[in-house]
Amino acid sequence: MPSRGPLVLVCNHVNFLDVPVVFTHLQPRPLAGFSKVETWDHPFLGPLFSLYGVIPLRRGEAMSQHCERFGCARCGQYPGVAPEGTRSGDGRLQHAHPGVVTLALHSGAPVLPMACYGYEIFKRNFRRLRRTDFRIVVGNPFYLNVNGSTVTRQVRQQIVDEIMYQMAALLPPAYRGYYSDLGHATETFLRFSDPTQSNLRRA
Repeated sequence: MPSRGPLVLVCNHVNFLDVPVVFTHLQPRPLAGFSKVETWDHPFLGPLFSLYGVIPLRRGEAMSQHCERFGCARCGQYPGVAPEGTRSGDGRLQHAHPGVVTLALHSGAPVLPMACYGYEIFKRNFRRLRRTDFRIVVGNPFYLNVNGSTVTRQVRQQIVDEIMYQMAALLPPAYRGYYSDLGHATETFLRFSDPTQSNLRRA
């Protein structure tokens, strides 16, 4: 993880452990993220998410409404976004939503993919008093570059799919889910400081 500078973090969403474990492991950098507004009605998660500075997001609400809030992505603080929008439960990647594309384009900050896995069996292990390994893999950052193209809904979906394939390349094949076939991955709208830094090369 870079220790300073602008950043938009994208991560997969497995279960309730994502926020507390990832948040604490990324300290001291101030991470802010989103969660559905209904979470604040939960007696445990509501206070916990308030403590971590999580931003309530209504389903279907445009990400553009939050872009000004995250102008901080250009400076020290940075947002963390799970493009899948909901927990997978089994750790396998789901089809992503393109909201993060608006956030990243608006801020101009580099996108850093991060993948977590291994803890989808936490509850089963907990009942058996077994240790659960929580694995975090951090990829190489990249910028979004639309090259003057009109950012239509279709283009935004292609961009978020390109982001997700970068994340999928960080995961073992069994966890890649919707993005299992890396042969379908494109990098039309991604710009690396060095082409050899593409995370697809790691797979």
